[in-house]
Amino acid sequence: MSGRWDILDDAASALREAGAGEPVVGLVLGSGLGAFADGLEDAAEIPFSDVPGMAGSTVPGHAGRFVFGTCRDVRVAVMQGRIHLYEGHGVDRVVTGVCALAGLGVGRMLVTNAAGGIRDDLRPGDFLRLNDHINLTGANPVAGAEPLGETRFVDMSAAYDPGLGAALDAAARSVGVAMATGVYAALPGPTYETPAEVRMLAALGADAVGMSTVPEVLALRALGVRVAGLSLITNRAAGTSPEPLSHEEVEEAGRTAAAALVDLLTAAIPEFTL
Repeated sequence: MSGRWDILDDAASALREAGAGEPVVGLVLGSGLGAFADGLEDAAEIPFSDVPGMAGSTVPGHAGRFVFGTCRDVRVAVMQGRIHLYEGHGVDRVVTGVCALAGLGVGRMLVTNAAGGIRDDLRPGDFLRLNDHINLTGANPVAGAEPLGETRFVDMSAAYDPGLGAALDAAARSVGVAMATGVYAALPGPTYETPAEVRMLAALGADAVGMSTVPEVLALRALGVRVAGLSLITNRAAGTSPEPLSHEEVEEAGRTAAAALVDLLTAAIPEFTL
């Protein structure tokens, strides 16, 4: 890396010094979804704020730390929470964490998030494997005078790796977790979408909507990392339910789904190495 991206080497070095080891699989755990990291064996951790180029998370439900450990004999690197555009950060800072994991040699990543359900059959508590996305954040880490990765023009025809998606499906079947597939739309937040915006997103082909994930996926694909994506539907999107939206609802849905998510991720990790 050089210039704009010099910080990524420093970030990866900080993670090595914190005991990252040689992780094979990386995970980003979204709002209220951090329980998986608490069960890792031989764990080491470092707060986001101790990593060059990053900042502490200000969002409830995001612990704001890296956790490194072992799951079913696989060395993993976990971001327990993430940094968001709506916290006032530029896109470079938002993706520093996942780029640093790529710098450690992580070649497969699972990015998770809490999302609002747009499609009629999606209800709170459902899992949605992402097979595509719509970027409406206005941010792209690949843009700029110094591109991230080897090419400025990154192919996104298979942003979410079909092989990893099949592995996630197999893991879900093995633990009895129902999982749909669909398209995730990312908006910058932090305000929730209006009912008119949700109708627009449905017309564009979005099945769920949230405020994260896509900048990370763009950065990871630019670096050649294979990516799988998973949303926990925590609420119905605005205009599709009479209830007002709140972040407390998102956190509660994450707590309710924690056991099923831990089972799913634990089953998926070995599948991701095949």
